[in-house]
Amino acid sequence: MADTASRPAILISRILPEESLRLARTRAEVDLHKGDGPLPKGELAARLGGRAGLVCLITDTIDEALLAACPDLRVVSNVAVGFNNIDLAAATRRGVVVTNTPDVLTETTADFTWTLLMAAARRLVEADRYVREGRFTQWELMVLLGGDVHGKTLGVVGFGRIGRAVARRALGFNMRVLYHDAASAGRAVEQELRASATDLETLLRESDFVTLHTPLLPETRHLINARTLGMMKPTAYLINASRGSVVEEAALAEALREGRIAGAALDVYEHEPQVHPDLLGLPNVVLAPHIASASHDTRVQMANLAVENCLAVLEGRTPPTPVNPEVLKRR
Repeated sequence: MADTASRPAILISRILPEESLRLARTRAEVDLHKGDGPLPKGELAARLGGRAGLVCLITDTIDEALLAACPDLRVVSNVAVGFNNIDLAAATRRGVVVTNTPDVLTETTADFTWTLLMAAARRLVEADRYVREGRFTQWELMVLLGGDVHGKTLGVVGFGRIGRAVARRALGFNMRVLYHDAASAGRAVEQELRASATDLETLLRESDFVTLHTPLLPETRHLINARTLGMMKPTAYLINASRGSVVEEAALAEALREGRIAGAALDVYEHEPQVHPDLLGLPNVVLAPHIASASHDTRVQMANLAVENCLAVLEGRTPPTPVNPEVLKRR
């Protein structure tokens, strides 16, 4: 083990897998917050005092005020792909490297997207409740009829790593795949995945399943709203495992309640962990607690990558997955 006097001091804001904690402790002096919830802002700033690195979750808000209060901070390492909890512009101005954990959760998130899609289409949550409540007394022809998946049209909004992984799985269901993205995937990818680029309106009008995999940007906030929901088929399903604020939840609840779309499945929410109350009582929406990447293997890989990102910066190396690499060029 390295001399403790030469090791950087870091704060880890929440419990990580033991493997990841061991990795951090072999190369840094670690202050670990062991509580169930995020540190209050004042306590987070106090515990970051004099520390050069932070490994945090998306439930930690890293804003201008916090960064100003922690002048020794050199790196903020998010255990997530998203980094909407971090004021990236402020961090960049102050020379703080921000990192995230892409790639390692792509396949697991794509798997869970299909879990949501299938559960919504085949009414799995309703069926589970039906059995548990003792209502399954005999086989019936017209009970809990759902929607077929095979041979249908899948619309993928956002065709990055995860969107493409979701589309790849559609090949096994012999689905037609439409995608909408600011950038073309290119002919080779489109041929491999049998996917066609189109505008958002066409995708919404023609898809039987619309799955969202776009980052949260000013132009994607409430991308799915009353107007765009009105473009979807009444037999269509909406799946969101991207960012909660891409969907206007009040409008979605109204569309589901009025039968303007058949169903939905959500893993993320506008005001997480709060869920719009109008969604909670609806039988035609599947609600999951932000667990798309929640397999043991994937969460360990995410935490390990976050720790390695943090340590790399503090050891004078290029981190594997920087979000603002321009900061590194100043060093």
